Amino acid sequence: MGRVGIRRAASDEWMCRAEYGPDEQAKGGHRMSESLPAAAQAVFDATNAGDTEAFLAAFAENGVVDDWGREFHGREAIRSWSDGENIGVHATFEVANVVVRDGSYVVTAIVGGGGFNGPSHFTFRVEGDHVTRMTIRA
Repeated sequence: MGRVGIRRAASDEWMCRAEYGPDEQAKGGHRMSESLPAAAQAVFDATNAGDTEAFLAAFAENGVVDDWGREFHGREAIRSWSDGENIGVHATFEVANVVVRDGSYVVTAIVGGGGFNGPSHFTFRVEGDHVTRMTIRA
């Protein structure tokens, strides 16, 4: 599967072009190329590498994963979620788009692996070097 709308930047970060219309701009989005913060990129990179420790290190100690309303608070709960629904099922992510909206990074990614497969949206809140919240929706 090829990458969609992505180019590699010289800094080795993924740069994604936001492609959406005036309705999205009215919701607080910005039409521009956005760089995914290192902590959020680390979530995708660690998942693709099957590296649970790196995945967990991307989150703040009290970080939250909200998977369709099911919330997992703290690294141990996030580990349990990942073991059953992310790295444990060999999930893969292919980032297709990044939009900044209301201080959060909204990522469209194509999900593969032994669980859910298809497009999904991940909304990241990042503080400093860590993800404080990752919300997953269709």
